[in-house]
Amino acid sequence: MPELRRDPILGRWIIISTERGKRPTDFIVETNSVKGGFCPLCPGNENTTPPEVLSYGREAGPANSPGWSLRVVPNKYPALVIEGELDKEGDGIYDKMNGIGAHEVIVESPNHEDAFSSQSPDKLRQIFWAFRDRIIDLSRDSRFRYVMVFKNYGRAAGASLEHSHSQLVALPILPRMIVSELEGSLSYYRYKERCIFCDVIRQELKQQVRMVCENEHFISIAPFAPRSPFEMWIVPRRHSSSFVALGEESFHDLAMIFSESMRRLNACIPNVPYNFVLHTAPLRSQPLDHFHWHFEIMPKLTSIAGFEWGSGFYINPIPPEDAARFLREVQI
Repeated sequence: MPELRRDPILGRWIIISTERGKRPTDFIVETNSVKGGFCPLCPGNENTTPPEVLSYGREAGPANSPGWSLRVVPNKYPALVIEGELDKEGDGIYDKMNGIGAHEVIVESPNHEDAFSSQSPDKLRQIFWAFRDRIIDLSRDSRFRYVMVFKNYGRAAGASLEHSHSQLVALPILPRMIVSELEGSLSYYRYKERCIFCDVIRQELKQQVRMVCENEHFISIAPFAPRSPFEMWIVPRRHSSSFVALGEESFHDLAMIFSESMRRLNACIPNVPYNFVLHTAPLRSQPLDHFHWHFEIMPKLTSIAGFEWGSGFYINPIPPEDAARFLREVQI
C-alpha cells in the first residue's frame, strides 16, 4: 500500500508510492517519444483499463464499451489507493498514514490524434464539466480533503501516454502549494479586507501589459512573478473560491478562453510540453472571501536544477510582459 510521510522540518508530505515500485534502471530518461503501438485509452480497448467511473456520449451499449465521447477511469497504476483507512500514526518524531486517495484518468476524446490545444470549445466545455462532476462525487468521501486536477502534455512534462488525457488525485490532506495560497491570501485579506486575486484582476485589466486575452467571465494573464516562460493563469472575473460553484452558463466562456490561450501558446511555441493545474478551495469548505479559484498553465521550457531545488527560486529568462505581448500578437 502507498504511504504518506510528513517531512518534520518543512511540513510537506511525500507519497511513497509502492504501487509504482521502480528499480534504478527504471529512471533512465528517454529522449525520444515512441509513437504508435497499442493504446489502452482508444475505443475498443476498454477492457484493458479499470472499469469507468464516468462517461459521456454513449447512446447505446453497456458501460466500458465503445461509443463514448469522454471517459473517466481509475489509474491502473495509482499514486494513492481508494480502499482502506488512513490509520494515522507516529514513528518517533515522524508522522505517517496509509496512502489513501483516488487517482483517475480523464480520457478527453476517443480520437487518438486529438490534442487538447486544438479541441473545440464544446469539447473543452465537456472536459471541464467532467472535472466538476468528479470533484463533486469525490467530495462525498469524508476521507478526502482536496482534489487536484492536472494535465501533463509531452514527455518533458511527465506524460507517459500519447492519447490526450487529464488526471485527478483526491488527497486526504491539503497540498502544500494550496495551503501557501490560502495562508497568503488570508493574510492579505486581513490587512486590506479585499481578495488579493480580485485586486490582481483589477490591476491587470487596468495596466493591460500582462493580459493575454479576455472575455465576459474570464481573463488570461501572464502572472507578475512566473516560474516558467510563457506561464499563464486563467482566472474568473467574478469572485469565487470553488471551481464547482461555477455556473453552467460560464463553462462556455471558460472553454473559449482556455481554447484561445492554448492556441496562442501553441502558435508561439509549436507542440510545447506543458502542465496545467486547477487551484480550487478545499472540499466541503464554505465560500472563502479571500481565495479565488484559477487554472495555472506552465510550459516546460526550462530545467529545475541544483540552484532551484536548493533555494526555492525559479529562474525565468523572459519577462512576463514580453511573453504576454508575444501571446497577444501571435496570429492564430
